[in-house]
Amino acid sequence: MIYLFGALRGFLGGENINMVFREIELKSLMTNPFATLNDDWAILSAGTEKDFNAMTIGWGGMGVLWHKPVVTIFVRPQRYTKEFIDRFEMFTVSFFPQEHKNALVLLGSKSGREGDKIAESALTPAFIDGTVAFEEAHTVFVCRKLFGGQQLDASKFVDSALDSRFYPTKDYSFIYFGEIERILQHS
Repeated sequence: MIYLFGALRGFLGGENINMVFREIELKSLMTNPFATLNDDWAILSAGTEKDFNAMTIGWGGMGVLWHKPVVTIFVRPQRYTKEFIDRFEMFTVSFFPQEHKNALVLLGSKSGREGDKIAESALTPAFIDGTVAFEEAHTVFVCRKLFGGQQLDASKFVDSALDSRFYPTKDYSFIYFGEIERILQHS
């Protein structure tokens, strides 16, 4: 069992909120990546207790690359979280129950450069393996960056409608691969 303490909630509320996650084996993970990412979304987070940021993601992939279990994430250049993904080796992808959908909407629509969107979301940061996730998540992938910072090349779109539909301002996403080192679930 892994015990995570809500540092911010504990500090502000004068009490430690103890949330328990358990580590599960990769092969016991039961999820539909198409529904999980496209419909439910996730939060991508990186940084340390002193300096971190998070954003909602709805694009990505899960699979095997270089004989390793990986997630593939896409981050637009203007996103503040990109600075953290570039700077730190570890990141998390956290999945949430539906009752937190409004928090995911908020984290996807506001920038951490312009205020404390984490506090506004009412989610509780949890610091795991030198990076950050959230206590309210039902599942957390703790990932080590394997590859990062390659921007999509518009000349490589076979279907040019994708370029005009998803990148009208030409802010092409950067692609990152992260090895899933641990999967944590609420017990």
